[in-house]
Amino acid sequence: MPSTRPRTSAALRVLVLVGALVISGLAGPVIAADAAAAPGGTTAASADRAEPAPRLESTPATNAAVAPPDDRPATPSTEDTVGYVEGYWYDDELPVDGQSDAVVDDDDLEPVVYRAMARVEVIRNQTFKEEVAVDVVSRETYRQTNDERFENYTAAERLEQNVGYEALFTVGRDTTAVNATKTVYGGAVKGYYDPETDEIVIVSENPETPALDELTLGHELVHALQDQRFNLSELNGSTQDASLATKGVIEGDASWIEREYEHRCGVEWDCLTPRSDGGPGQFDVNWGIYVAIYQPYSDGPGYIDYLRQQGEGWSAVNAAYDEPPATTSAVIHPGSEREPVTVSVPDRSSDGWRQLTVDGVVANDTIGEAGMVAMFAADAMDQDQPSVLDATDLDVLGGGRGFDYDHTVTDGWAGDRLVIYTTDEIDNATDPADAAGQAGYVWRTEWQSAEDTGEFLEGYRELLENHGAEAVTARQNTFVIDDGGYSGAYYIERNGTTATIVRAPSVAALSNVDAGAAPEATAGTGMRAAVGAIAVTLFGTGAWLAVGRHR
Repeated sequence: MPSTRPRTSAALRVLVLVGALVISGLAGPVIAADAAAAPGGTTAASADRAEPAPRLESTPATNAAVAPPDDRPATPSTEDTVGYVEGYWYDDELPVDGQSDAVVDDDDLEPVVYRAMARVEVIRNQTFKEEVAVDVVSRETYRQTNDERFENYTAAERLEQNVGYEALFTVGRDTTAVNATKTVYGGAVKGYYDPETDEIVIVSENPETPALDELTLGHELVHALQDQRFNLSELNGSTQDASLATKGVIEGDASWIEREYEHRCGVEWDCLTPRSDGGPGQFDVNWGIYVAIYQPYSDGPGYIDYLRQQGEGWSAVNAAYDEPPATTSAVIHPGSEREPVTVSVPDRSSDGWRQLTVDGVVANDTIGEAGMVAMFAADAMDQDQPSVLDATDLDVLGGGRGFDYDHTVTDGWAGDRLVIYTTDEIDNATDPADAAGQAGYVWRTEWQSAEDTGEFLEGYRELLENHGAEAVTARQNTFVIDDGGYSGAYYIERNGTTATIVRAPSVAALSNVDAGAAPEATAGTGMRAAVGAIAVTLFGTGAWLAVGRHR
């Protein structure tokens, strides 16, 4: 899905999302836990916080600073002593310890922050270079700031986003990609770190007496430490897949530290935990968007643990900031180090159709394995809509403590490229939904084997059928969806390990978007016959979606 990266200085904010929501038996970290009784391009800077997972095995750190906390020097310093910041040790007692809530006044906030910084240092075995400013605001205040991040998009940018998300069956025409993403973040963000201002903001649900969640603070302090040591502003992927892959290190590191921090709270440390205050309440959650942006926080900690065990503790993780993984597949499958194959989509359009350009560059993106999982799981929380991947498929740890992104329908991914097509009439449309419905795209995917290609096509055919697609008997491998947010014509072409999907507003327009698409059918070459033959050949023996354009 194309980028929803804001054009403002807030583009690099690193976010953490609110607690857990249980829907249809599956919990995810988008909404507060009190909602549990309810029935469901990213940018390189967005982030969320997962429901606590089982403790990960740790390997000894090998890059210790001048003095570890158990060997305290007589004259410690913030810059050189692990576990000591501005006069506070990680295990110091503070006046706020033991209080019944997490409301912290201005006089007590600074010591709490310094001690939390020291605690992050103990776990991460790395010192901060400088102080970090922290503010606590109400959700309403945050929403006002959040809304500003999603303004000032051009018509071409909005078209790119709308069509890109629509291609993944994630955002239909009843809303816009910008509004869907804005709603997720506006209702779910629990805190963020802004590298532009070096400031952490914690979002509280209680506007009268904002409370400080120490785990959220610890997570965001890791981002501040990352920025001081590795410069977060330089860690941006050029596509959705590359962006999420980079976040596998950034958010995997922060989530790993947060989980270890939590395990020490109440055992070794007194920690501030807000009382349940009703959470942010119910709001529309686009689960396709959410499943995509959540991947680094579900798989990232395991990837960090893999690096620590295979390398030299935290030194191996530090090295990953210089060479982050290139694909989400590398994070989903630690040790594979998968690099994306080059996939090209030559312009073969005609009759007024052309590739959309944004800022003079063809609008295209690489969705990647995680984005494809989000596509197949976007309907998993809708009890009235069948889904290729359902809640049981996603609930990897049980009880909603993480999502599973390793599925046969997507795990053979090798590369892909999605390119959007438009016309002058579409460019001049005043209704964004109408413009998206009239646009087209070519999505070419590459797979590791012919079997992998067949598995993906089988899943994609099921996805189309779930949304009411019917085969066009007079055309080869062609479907039409007549009604709803994804109406239009779809053509699927398979060539060895390559599968190409062409979408246009009508069957007649398919070949204008991509020459040769939807050829006339001959005996036995209809859509169902073609895909059915694939299924018999490959499966007869039981084998079976901020958010980044490529520029």
